[in-house]
Amino acid sequence: MNLVDMFYREIEDGKARKVPLIIPIGTMEYHGQHASLGTDTMVITGVMERLGKRKEIIVAPPIWYGVASYAVCAPEKNTIQVDCDPYEIYITEILKSLVYGGWKNIYLVFHHQSEGDGLMPMSLACMKAAKKVTLRYLEETRGQGWWGSNDMQDYYNNLDTSDNPMTFIKTIQLMDAETQKKIGGFDHAGQYETSLLAAVYPQNVNFERTGWNTEWFAIPSQKASVELGEMMVKHTLDYLERTII
Repeated sequence: MNLVDMFYREIEDGKARKVPLIIPIGTMEYHGQHASLGTDTMVITGVMERLGKRKEIIVAPPIWYGVASYAVCAPEKNTIQVDCDPYEIYITEILKSLVYGGWKNIYLVFHHQSEGDGLMPMSLACMKAAKKVTLRYLEETRGQGWWGSNDMQDYYNNLDTSDNPMTFIKTIQLMDAETQKKIGGFDHAGQYETSLLAAVYPQNVNFERTGWNTEWFAIPSQKASVELGEMMVKHTLDYLERTII
């Protein structure tokens, strides 16, 4: 279910039942000659569409522009970079509206620069924004010393449940390190990412152009396939189904 398509009453019901609200955290970044500029964001939205057939989730509009960096290429190749400080402020304001509006089970899902369990500027900015909003909300609504009050004596019993107020907002990778091992690897615009995009948005991959690539990271895209992508989607969905609760 997409948040933009929902009516007021259905949204209020989703909030009351703590249906997971997913915000795809993406970038607009060069992905070689063969894959679309919005690959990072599109693989998240595509997988979430599949996840919505397995379990009830609500998918918010993605954050298309992100902390891409110019590590892969200069802006001449159309990467759009947002510095992490203003990006954090922007994410903070979005999360404030959601949390103060009653959403208490939010997942920021990112794919960019997420080899292994690595933390990079974009994911760290999201994490910082999430904790900042959560702590501010709790202090303003429950008062100073809220955690130390006897009302919180069950805190440690609820660490892994939706009743833990410190996890109103979670930042997770589209694929954790274990899932990446299961699928065989992880890359940027190469065999794996191209296959993943081809599985969920086949119109955004041009296999004939994989041979046009000259950059080391994109040349392996010639080994990409929809079959590999479908296997990747399956393992990713298994991980997300366990993780998003």
